[in-house]
Amino acid sequence: MPASESFLYRVFRETEQLNKRAILDQLDPRPGGSLLDCGCGDGEFTAELGARAQVAEMHGIEAVEDRVRTAEGRGIRVAQADLNRRFPYDDGVFDIVHANQLIEHLQSTDGFLREIRRVVKPTGRVVLSTNNLASWHNVISLMLGMQPPPCHVSSEVVIGNRLDPLRGTLFANREDSHLRIFSFRALAELCEFHGFRTVDERTAGYYPLPGTLARLATKIDRRHGAFLIIKLAPR
Repeated sequence: MPASESFLYRVFRETEQLNKRAILDQLDPRPGGSLLDCGCGDGEFTAELGARAQVAEMHGIEAVEDRVRTAEGRGIRVAQADLNRRFPYDDGVFDIVHANQLIEHLQSTDGFLREIRRVVKPTGRVVLSTNNLASWHNVISLMLGMQPPPCHVSSEVVIGNRLDPLRGTLFANREDSHLRIFSFRALAELCEFHGFRTVDERTAGYYPLPGTLARLATKIDRRHGAFLIIKLAPR
């Protein structure tokens, strides 16, 4: 059976959707405001974020050219830029800054958070989501002598864990591989170092549990879900 049809692959995709719904729940309405989506991809989720937050302007930063064109077709104002470098915006211009599954790809996590702090308004909010190094599926993988699935050892192919539904998959772009995976404490302390305070933190998804069971598990055990979601305010 191809990976795309396997149970674990379906749970993987469902968990990504659980994460996105949890992110949307963290957004404060900012009618008439502006949103920046870092690593906006094709803009599909950016549009959902903008609608939920009721903003007047949706901006995105994306490095991959074909994704930029697709996002622009969805009404996103996209800057094609490297998120390891200075953002092409003035100081304090965004009410909401969002990044989902992005910080783990960057070489300069310090520069990235410093730039978010620079472009967000003093009254703004930041919502970040990334893989949870302390999730049980990562811990158990290590106990079994396998690579935790989000901890990539190659920029070309997913390898190292025979239970990973993406094992053997080639990355479409080198930027798609992961360089750093965070625990809650590490992410919160790094954000604090760069001038933020934590407003809320939670996890989403709980491998290998699907849907309703995963939501229940993260309510009982908030520290070991698949994805971290942290909501920040400038300090």
